This record gives sequence, structure tokens and C-alpha cells, in this order.
Amino acid sequence: MAQKAVETKKKVVKDLKDKIEQSNIIVLSDYRGVSVKQITELRKALHKNGAGYKIVKNSLIKRAAEAAGFQGLDEHLAGPTALLIGNEDPVEPLKNLVEFVKDNEKGEIKVGIFEKAIVDKKAISEIAKLPSREVLLAKVVGGFQAPICGLVNTLAGTIRKLVYALNAVKEKKVSR
Repeated sequence: MAQKAVETKKKVVKDLKDKIEQSNIIVLSDYRGVSVKQITELRKALHKNGAGYKIVKNSLIKRAAEAAGFQGLDEHLAGPTALLIGNEDPVEPLKNLVEFVKDNEKGEIKVGIFEKAIVDKKAISEIAKLPSREVLLAKVVGGFQAPICGLVNTLAGTIRKLVYALNAVKEKKVSR
């Protein structure tokens, strides 16, 4: 029986290590005072943004994080801990979690791993303020498009002036 529990824990650690290595955002949070219904609502919102929220024992998180190459999380692994794990756009799940903590006035963000670097809760709050990936891409495309539109307008203006000049010459010759 004890051997089966050990094997189960090893599997959980391996799965968690794989998720940590593949994700671009991980946030450790304290979920004290948060009801099961509230956590379920948070999970639904996170799932829409390609993220999950999982409650895991601190010892298993520590083993998985160390196996994935992240040291220094020990001080944050006290009390009940849940993991937000995201594989897609990292900003939207962070916004969901930050808003959830703010709105419910329960729970707390402890620390995160963003793009393979450990970040504190202040940095997580700042990252959550960023626009979504789609908005940033639209701004980049707009930035590329603006000079091209300016060039087209400039060239069109030059051609328009040439047409006006040719029309004026034509009118002058016709009137003679």
C-alpha cells in the first residue's frame, strides 16, 4: 500500500515537472478562505485562456520545481498552495488571478515563474496590467502599417498634383 502511494507521488511530481517545463507562466498562490465554488469559477475563467489552477502539496511542488531547475521557492511553500499553470498567452490568466484575489479579498499571490524566471508578486501585478497578446500584435502591425500608409498617401498626392498640372495645361490649350 505504501509503495503505491510512493509511486503515485512520483507520477504527480513527474507530471508537474513536465508542466512547469512546458509552461510560460506559473503562479503560486495561497487559497485560504476561498470557497470551492469560487475556485471552480476561477478555474473556468482560466481554462478559457489556456491555463489551469491546481492544488498541490508543497513538498511535491518543491520536488517538481527543483527537478525543472527552479531553486529558491522554499520560502513561498508554506501554507496551502495552488498553482496557476499557463501554456498560451501569459497575461490573460494573470489578469484573471489578480482580479480574482482583488475581488474576493481572499487568497494571496505568493510568487511566479514567468518565461523561466522567478518573479515576485509585485512583478506579477505589473505583468497583469499589460495588454493581451492580440492587442500587442495589433499595435505592432499598426506600427508597420503606418509608414506604408504615409508613403502611399505621399505618392498619391504627388500623382494627384501631376494630374492637376496636366489638366491645367490641357485646359489652357483647349481655351486658345
